[in-house]
Order: sequence, then structure tokens, then C-alpha cells
Amino acid sequence: MSFQFEIIKKDPNSWARLGKCSTPHGVFHSPAFIPVGTQATVKAMTPEELRGMGAEIILSNTYHLYLRPGHERIRRMGGLHRFMHWNYPLLTDSGGFQVYSLNSLVKVSEEGVYFQSHIDGSRHFISPEKSVEIQEALGADMIMCLDECTAYPVSHEEAERSLEVTLNWSRRCKDSHRDQGQALFGIVQGGMYADLRKMSVEALTEIGFDGYALGGLSVGESKETMFQIVAETTPLLPAHQPRYLMGVGMPGEIMEAIQQGIDMFDCVLPTRNARNGMLFTRCGRMVIKNARYAEDPLPIDLSCSCYVCHHYSRAYLRHLFLSEEILALRLNTIHNLHFYLTLMKDIRQAISEDCLDRFIQDFKSQWEAGEKEEGSLHPTLPLEGEGKEGVNE
Repeated sequence: MSFQFEIIKKDPNSWARLGKCSTPHGVFHSPAFIPVGTQATVKAMTPEELRGMGAEIILSNTYHLYLRPGHERIRRMGGLHRFMHWNYPLLTDSGGFQVYSLNSLVKVSEEGVYFQSHIDGSRHFISPEKSVEIQEALGADMIMCLDECTAYPVSHEEAERSLEVTLNWSRRCKDSHRDQGQALFGIVQGGMYADLRKMSVEALTEIGFDGYALGGLSVGESKETMFQIVAETTPLLPAHQPRYLMGVGMPGEIMEAIQQGIDMFDCVLPTRNARNGMLFTRCGRMVIKNARYAEDPLPIDLSCSCYVCHHYSRAYLRHLFLSEEILALRLNTIHNLHFYLTLMKDIRQAISEDCLDRFIQDFKSQWEAGEKEEGSLHPTLPLEGEGKEGVNE
């Protein structure tokens, strides 16, 4: 099966749309949240558990798999799907963000990027052609162009120089792409400058890709700035192809971006926060180590149908977490991923029934009330999610 994207329905009150994406390894529906499996595993989860809670697509990271165990080894083992026992849609990113975030010694040139491994300090060079070669060896259904992640804050002149590098690399990625079964996505860069974002979209659509991603966001800018860029850029993208907002993952942010016409999301928040004892509920985030849960017999979320909420109390989960038991990480992760995947399913249902606005208003009202209560008991509760996808997931 070749890569195809079909818009099934459009929301009458926003730019949101219900989509169906067909790949060589099956179908996933959008808007979609993509669990992050950086090193060929979504931490603490089996593929069967992911499928059981509704995951249709996952993400792995080119940078990490290139360094360990190596893309050629994975190719010899039958490709990434077989290697990780996931015979469903799979996306790999180019590794560009990880090169910059995990390495203090990085040199970018027109030819590509030189860097040192964060594992053993060995020196490496990845060109646009090499990035495509690695991702073709991994065999993902969707692969990303190598891009230079624009720093923040940065001057217009520096952002424009960085964009020129990304556009040059994008052309080279397209020229070197050989596996027509894989969809190749271009990545829109340009910092927080609307004119550069517009320039990026125009150049990328002229090159022609199977889908388009918005990169370089959620890197330190305010939420207002981020969504201004999303609102100004998304309408410029081809309407008949999938749109992917990279590394943005708080529930409210996802819903706002969906209303702007975004189809795909990924973020480490549900898994990373689970390992740090922060649980997502319809009433906001819950810090399970709080003393108020020491003898609480209730499940995490009374409205949740996940395995954890069906079987375990807040008191038991708090005990596991404070005791540093491995089971705490698994149970917390199961719940958080179930929350995210169920939320996306509910959003798709709301779009299909023309009630997305009401659904989002009800969700935000309940979330904000719960956040206020939990925050008053735990003043250090962070107001935003931390960390881009795959940084060190």
C-alpha cells in the first residue's frame, strides 16, 4: 500500500479536520497523537499494550538508532518494524533536533552536521543524504528531512541563514530519496518570523513533499507566540496533505492546534511525566507523591477506563512511586498514554459529530478547575510540559 492521506470530514466552526492516513503498514486516523519510542521502544510498554489502548502509530529516533545499535544492523535484522515487533505505521524523525540538544560540540556546514556521540564521544557526520539513507534502512513508513533547528531567541538575519541551510538540505533529501513506499515530510522552519515561515512553506511546497511538519516551536517562546506562528503558517500548507506539529504535547495546546488544522502530534510528556510521578486526568495533572493521596482509595481518574484505574488506588500508586518500584513507572505510563490516546479518540468523535467547540470548552473548564486545586497543594507543579520529543526519552 502506498502512502495516502484522505480528509473524511471538516469541522464547520474551525480548521479542524478528520483524516485517514494509509501507509505500507496499515492505517492511522487523525488528529493523531504519536507515542514516542526513541530507542525502538515506548518506555515501559509492550507493542500489544500500545495497540490495546488505541495506538495506531509510534515514533522512533534516527539519531539514537544510528548510534546504537546502528541502522545497518537493524536493516540486517529485517527493518525497524520487525526489530521492535511493531507491524503498524511508524515514523522516524531526522535526528536533527537531537544533534543540537545533546551535543555541546556541533559544527554545521552546507554539507551537513558534525557532532560527537553523547554515548561515547565518538565523532560523526550526517548529511541530508545520510539522514535519508539511515531512515530508509530503518524502513519507517514516514521519514523526515534533515533540518537545522533554529535557536531561540535569534535575530531575523540568523534565522534566515538557518532557514537557507534547511531548505538546501530539504532539496537534497528529496533528490536522494529512493524508497517510494516511504512518505517524506519537509519541515517548516524560520524561527518566530512570519515572513520566514512563509518563505519556508513556499520553497518546500515547490520542492514537493508527501506531508509537512512545523518545526522549531515549543523551544522557549511564549505560548501566545507559538500559536501565532501556527495560526499564520498552517493555512499556507497544502490542504490535501497531512500537517504535523512536532514536539508539542500539552492537552490544551493539542486542541488549539487541531482547531488550526494540525493533524499529527508527538511529545514525550505522557511517558516522561509518568516516570516523574505526574499523571494526566480530565481534572488536570495529579502529582501522585502528594501526601493527600497516602490513604486515598480512589482510582487516578474516576472517568478513566484504563487498566490502572480499574485495578489500583491512588494510595497504592503513591506507595509504589515513593518506594521507587519499577511497577510504578509502568502503571503511570499505561495510564498517561491511555489518557492521551482516549482524548484523541474523543476529539475525533467530536469532529465527526460537529461538536468540537463544546467538547473543548467542557474539557478546558474541567481541566482548569482541577489544575487550580492541585497547584494550591503543590506550588512547584510546573505550568508547562518540559522537553521536546526524543531528546533523551
